[in-house]
Amino acid sequence: MKESDNFFEKVYQVARLIPYGKVTTYGSIANYLGAARSARMVGWAMNNSHNQTKEVPAHRVVNRKGLLTGKHHFGGTNLMQQLLENEGISVVENQIQELEKVLWDPVKELS
Repeated sequence: MKESDNFFEKVYQVARLIPYGKVTTYGSIANYLGAARSARMVGWAMNNSHNQTKEVPAHRVVNRKGLLTGKHHFGGTNLMQQLLENEGISVVENQIQELEKVLWDPVKELS
């Protein structure tokens, strides 16, 4: 097993804990895992998450500004937005509205 595979698995474990109706950021997951400068690697893990046997709610992971930067990895043009809206999260022009109200920080919630 490559080290990145292990990191990806840790990312998936955290992502699976994001509550329904909440989102977190790539950077927040990286920070929680003690790899604060690895937000991009968290993004790569999310891009690969559809290959996991156990579902990963990748739609709940956005960039630090609340932008749906990973949306092109979901089948269908607006699937990521639809999944978030189904959970009561408001999205306008690919950006989560009132991000601070729906933001879940694993450092605060899991530590």
